Amino acid sequence: MSHCRAYLRGMLPGRHVPVARGAKAPAPRRRAQAAKAEVILWQRLQRGRLHGRRFRRRHSVGPYVLDFYCPEERLAVELDRAERERGRAERRAAFRTAYLAATGVRVVRFGDRDVVRNLEGVLAAIGRCLVRAAGRVHALGDDE
Repeated sequence: MSHCRAYLRGMLPGRHVPVARGAKAPAPRRRAQAAKAEVILWQRLQRGRLHGRRFRRRHSVGPYVLDFYCPEERLAVELDRAERERGRAERRAAFRTAYLAATGVRVVRFGDRDVVRNLEGVLAAIGRCLVRAAGRVHALGDDE
């Protein structure tokens, strides 16, 4: 269906408002479509379980929806699905990363397979990004 045919109903009685192409699906629907690796990683990131930092899942920044986002550190954790490894999708990921960098968000990427096969290694890498960004190393307890 083209973007010209997609409409939001109920904005004004008897009128339709066109929806922009590529509009985001409602957050509950996006969460329901989550990949196995995303669910596994979320179980370890939620509720401040990694160095006491809180992450949000499926957080919007501009036109993009991030897999995981730590607002305190302005760090995005993105999971790359297998289909992203080729040409056009790779260029889209580069544009996405450039956009996020311009807004002050750092991005770290992992493949779905890495999360499933080496979850502890992925968590350690994310933890190093948090500590390196902090420069204050509160998470490690050096100042107590």
